[in-house]
Amino acid sequence: MNSYISTVMNDLKTRCSWEKEFLQAAEEVLDSLTPIIEREPKYKAHKILERIVEPERTIMFRVPWIDDKGEFQINRGYRVQFNSAIGPYKGGLRFHPNVTLSTLKFLGFEQIFKNSLTGLPMGGGKGGADFNPNGKSENEVMRFCQSFMTELFRHIGPDTDVPAGDIGVGGREVAFMFGQYKRLANEFTGVLTGKGLNFGGSLVRPEATGFGVVYFAEEMLKTRGDSMKGKKVAISGFGNVAWGAAIKANDLGAKVVAISGPDGTVHDPDGVSGEKINYMLEMRASGRDKVEDYASKFKGVEFHAGKRPWIIPVDVALPCAIQNELNDKDAEVLLNNGCKCVVEGSNMSSTLEAVRYFVEKKVLYAPGKASNAGGVATSGLEMSQNSMRLGWTRDEVDKRLHDIMINIHNACVTAAKEYGHEGNYVMGANIAGFKKVADAMVDQGLV
Repeated sequence: MNSYISTVMNDLKTRCSWEKEFLQAAEEVLDSLTPIIEREPKYKAHKILERIVEPERTIMFRVPWIDDKGEFQINRGYRVQFNSAIGPYKGGLRFHPNVTLSTLKFLGFEQIFKNSLTGLPMGGGKGGADFNPNGKSENEVMRFCQSFMTELFRHIGPDTDVPAGDIGVGGREVAFMFGQYKRLANEFTGVLTGKGLNFGGSLVRPEATGFGVVYFAEEMLKTRGDSMKGKKVAISGFGNVAWGAAIKANDLGAKVVAISGPDGTVHDPDGVSGEKINYMLEMRASGRDKVEDYASKFKGVEFHAGKRPWIIPVDVALPCAIQNELNDKDAEVLLNNGCKCVVEGSNMSSTLEAVRYFVEKKVLYAPGKASNAGGVATSGLEMSQNSMRLGWTRDEVDKRLHDIMINIHNACVTAAKEYGHEGNYVMGANIAGFKKVADAMVDQGLV
């Protein structure tokens, strides 16, 4: 880290000392920008780093709603509009009791570079609330979503900010929020993505992030003359991303032998495929995420209570649950068990120590901002379909998604090589994502 970057990072630590997740994300990005900062003095002259780590706008608001007992409830809502240099703010909404401003700033900051890598005109943003939809009735979720959108609607729009779903925000929640936006704004526009197919949604969107992760893994393995075919795969998480990754891994000839949930990990030597993937979808749709249920239903499946899937020997690891789910000890276990490729499906899946370990050992490792960009890429495709008032076929959307993931992979490889770090996907992703946004900021002046 050169002196300019160190100064920016130290100042950020002083001003945001309590925002641990955001500081981690900022350090991971800034640390890898040394080669381009030293080669391009214009970025320092225009104070691009100082500007890019500061959100353009942060909106915080209370969300009052009434539960089924008639009691008043209050939650806190957020929208972090981080950077609009290359397009309207774009990023999901997360409903989870652990949501904080630090969480959303880290996610919004990552989104800047992720969206840049897709090649689509989308800026970076993120939002959400400390609301837990689990255990709530349909009417309670609806009332919360309507109250949340009653405040948020004035800050978003198809050419301003286009939210999507994230953890705790699926098709149901997006539909409730879209209905309230339409009611308040008196217009039908593509202001949210992840919508239902019967009112402007896109085919493949639920599976897109998981599909993209596996497409990216395939491209990484190709650089070493290999492929996903015949590989044993471990996947963490039990949501859309894990489900989509399991489907596409099977499509490409791999065998998913481990999946996990909050209660532990299951080892399925016969592979998670066919009716087992359908059962994952059934569990997810009903709000059940205990993988012990999976182990009880299918023969020959071992359940490891409280364990992560990284204990199972595999060739490819796909962390698809939440931030910092894979630490340096997990990384060491994976590599000792023969893992050759780690591709993030969640945002900032790995701790800084784990990332450094992977890079040091020259394992194929992809950061989420590159490898899990398939979700927001398909959201961008949904925006395009909404703007044109038409819908593409499933095969057409999947083909466009596949092409975008190949292009992201190529951009990472090219940038890493150009700046002297061939094979380092962290450097490649951060530099490639940063350059496009930074150049746009320079061109647009001090705004």
